[in-house]
Amino acid sequence: MKSLPYFCRGEVIRGFGRGSKELGIPTANFPDSVVDNLPADIGTGIYYGWACVGNGDVYKMVMSIGWNPYYKNTKKSMETHVIHTFKEDFYGEILSVVMAGYIRPERSYNSLEALIAAINSDIEEAKVKLELPEHLKLRDDNFFTSAPSSSRVSFPQQDKQRPSSDRIWSARHTVQLHMLGLRQSKQDGSHALQFGSLLSDSEP
Repeated sequence: MKSLPYFCRGEVIRGFGRGSKELGIPTANFPDSVVDNLPADIGTGIYYGWACVGNGDVYKMVMSIGWNPYYKNTKKSMETHVIHTFKEDFYGEILSVVMAGYIRPERSYNSLEALIAAINSDIEEAKVKLELPEHLKLRDDNFFTSAPSSSRVSFPQQDKQRPSSDRIWSARHTVQLHMLGLRQSKQDGSHALQFGSLLSDSEP
């Protein structure tokens, strides 16, 4: 996938709550506008990468993009699980994520237990793959150190060729809470999209 690694940032909002209550694996649900703006080559499936809440530490994560066949969702969604145990919820905080790689396509399961087992397997695979040098370096990307503590910012499509520092400065002076946008990493020119919504769980 040419768009990977893909950098994402947005406000944490409430989702279905199924991750915590039914699965024991808290997840994020993001606004429709975020899903609609994903690059065409980032299809449905399970991804792995890194995540940071506000200006906090960076942790491993897994993300599901699609319709969650087991629950028969009618809308495509992005749901993220941060592989860490947080002491409390962080609704309203800014969550920054980089999608580093792809694990598998979406699948339906015959039971809740089978779904939980598959997710736990994804988590274990993510932990291993994120130790690879090419993925481990993304944990220290300046995208995380420059993460805003509040509000979503927008990087227009035409801004992609501008130096990253210039676009960050511009965005901080033109914040639009309802808009999403793109950004490039100084290190590799990868895109970034605004998004929101998450709970947490699980130690690495």
